[in-house]
Amino acid sequence: MRWKIVVHQKALEEIDNLPVEMRAKLARLLEIIQSVGPLGLCEPYAKSLGQKLWEIRLRGKDGIARVIYVALSNQTVGILHAFIKKTQKTPKQALDCAKKRLKEL
Repeated sequence: MRWKIVVHQKALEEIDNLPVEMRAKLARLLEIIQSVGPLGLCEPYAKSLGQKLWEIRLRGKDGIARVIYVALSNQTVGILHAFIKKTQKTPKQALDCAKKRLKEL
C-alpha cells in the first residue's frame, strides 16, 4: 500500500515559492516516501529533527532548502513547512512553525 501525503496549505505555498530545481528534487523524494514510507529516505536526503519531525534536505544552485514533515497514522505523511535555509542549524522558528501546523492537520 502506498503512503499518502498531505500538505498543509501554507507549506504548499512555501513549496511553490522554492526554485524549480528544488521542487523537482522534492517531487522525486516524495515519490520515494510514497512508495516505501518515510523511513525509506535516509541521509543525505532526510534527517530526524527529533520530536517525530523529519526534514527533507534539498540543495540546488540557488542554495539550500528544507521541508519539514512528520509520519502520521494510517500510512500518512504530513508536510508541515518549507523554507530556504540561511544558517547551519535549522532555525527554532522553523521548528515552532512546523509544530504549530502539525496541530492544524
